[in-house]
Amino acid sequence: MFIEIKEVGKRKKYYLVHSFRQNAKVKKIRKFLGNNLKKEELKKKRKIAEKQLLQRINVIKKINDPLLEEFSKKQIKEINLLIKNKFDIFHLSENQWQEFSEVFTYNTNAIEGSTLEKHEVEELFEDNIWPQDKSKEDIAEAYGVKEAIEYIRKTKDVISIELITKLHKIVFKNSKSFAGKLRKKGERVVIVNSFGEVVHEGAPPEKIKEMLNELVEWYEKHHKKYPPIVLAAVVHNQFENIHPFCDGNGRVGRLLLNYVLLKHKLPPVNIDFEKRKVYYKTLQEYENNHNIRPTIELILEEYKILRKTLKIGRTQK
Repeated sequence: MFIEIKEVGKRKKYYLVHSFRQNAKVKKIRKFLGNNLKKEELKKKRKIAEKQLLQRINVIKKINDPLLEEFSKKQIKEINLLIKNKFDIFHLSENQWQEFSEVFTYNTNAIEGSTLEKHEVEELFEDNIWPQDKSKEDIAEAYGVKEAIEYIRKTKDVISIELITKLHKIVFKNSKSFAGKLRKKGERVVIVNSFGEVVHEGAPPEKIKEMLNELVEWYEKHHKKYPPIVLAAVVHNQFENIHPFCDGNGRVGRLLLNYVLLKHKLPPVNIDFEKRKVYYKTLQEYENNHNIRPTIELILEEYKILRKTLKIGRTQK
């Protein structure tokens, strides 16, 4: 680590800078210490900042490490066999898309605390009947998710930061002032469990764009190499690890999951509200152990449930 000094007019701005290597790339991270600092003050602030920088670097490495691992031929073969044994491709009619939109909207918002009941979402979409005792935010976000589903069905956009921020804006444009805006300096995301233990920390704000670009690059590099369900699972899980927005990451992540599936000619999938604990465990397994298989197994199980929900018969093999 070293001190970097920038002179701006009569001010001297002090930064603590640290370069570190991750895979073949050299990354740099810095922290502002203050203006016109005296020697003792600089020494004291540097000591505190060193610990903070190391913590940030650990977060960055933990989030990006899964992207640095290549699936072996054996792993891909096992995943393809799993998919073949548990998944029979189906496609949705327009009526089934309408029903899926209601099912997905209810569940994806319920996971994040929406109080709308399933029948209320159906009445909202089919008859434009607003429940009287529910918040305007919940109603606005239901309409937002529905619009975002239509968008990912029709868009020819490639996966990008622009697509990600657009999905966030569509969902939250009538409920959140920061709709479509990535976290800014000082906006840290930390998730703790019931014991007060940190179970997840999102990317440092200054690294969000870089890490999202690395995720986009990973997808572009592997989209013809890996099975679509693997691509969708990694994009979704890695997005959730980065946690680029102050709120709404879960819903945008599940839209991205479906965006990738649709782009590879697979049907959309719903993550059921009742399966949220299993869903959280799959995210933890990916983040902590780089294990994508639980997410894939959950997607395959949810496909099975969705087929029953939408009353889609199995094709003859």
